[in-house]
Amino acid sequence: MTTTSATGSPGTYVPRPGAAPLPRMIAAQAALETRMLLRNGEQLLLTVVIPALLLVLFGSVDIVDTGAGRSVDFLAPGVLALAVVSTAFTGQAIATGFERRYGVLKRLASSPLPRWGLMTAKTASVLVTEVLQVILLTVIAFALGWSPHGNPLVVPVLLVLGTAAFSGLGLLMAGTLKAEATLAAANLVFLLLLVGGGVIVPLDKFPSGVQDVLALLPVSALSDGLRDVLQHGAGMPWGDLGILAVWAVAGLAAAAKFFRWE
Repeated sequence: MTTTSATGSPGTYVPRPGAAPLPRMIAAQAALETRMLLRNGEQLLLTVVIPALLLVLFGSVDIVDTGAGRSVDFLAPGVLALAVVSTAFTGQAIATGFERRYGVLKRLASSPLPRWGLMTAKTASVLVTEVLQVILLTVIAFALGWSPHGNPLVVPVLLVLGTAAFSGLGLLMAGTLKAEATLAAANLVFLLLLVGGGVIVPLDKFPSGVQDVLALLPVSALSDGLRDVLQHGAGMPWGDLGILAVWAVAGLAAAAKFFRWE
């Protein structure tokens, strides 16, 4: 086989090593992150199985008074919000925390992929997982008799902004706490948001003073915004979007400033 040198003349083969284009590196890392997430049984239980089981259980049995109408119409938007929490916050915080502990992040940070590119790949992996979650939960909800209303194009806006908010908070936790502390804290926050974030239990079941505080939580804004659109047929929920935007900016900015790679 005839080889060509760097000058184009026949002769000795001269390799030209170098990093792949940045978009290709981010796509490859995102695909790897997604495969690792889907192969992790514990994370899969948290991100996919638990929201689906909650939807089936509370949508089939009248355990909680969700007000007028069918319970699935109230529950489906809340469980979609919970899916974002489980993937973008809890799952990502735990996985990233242990990657940081075992030195994986330190090694990746020394690769040609820049640190912001790594975080972009992790966020893309979260979005891919959420798409799978939304498809599964939507199929289950329709099987339970769900009748969504409103403009479906508003839903991705809410989900993406909610993902940004919870990703920032998850990365902040993973980058500042020890892995064991992140594991405990992320699961505790997940349970607290499940109970007090308007996901399963309506916020009007809480005392009025508590309602005002809970309504400012990102999961409450996400679940209420989805519910306003999908259950009540409302337009763009600007108030809920504003709350999510504040959490997204604050969380991502804090994660970028305080995240420790070692």
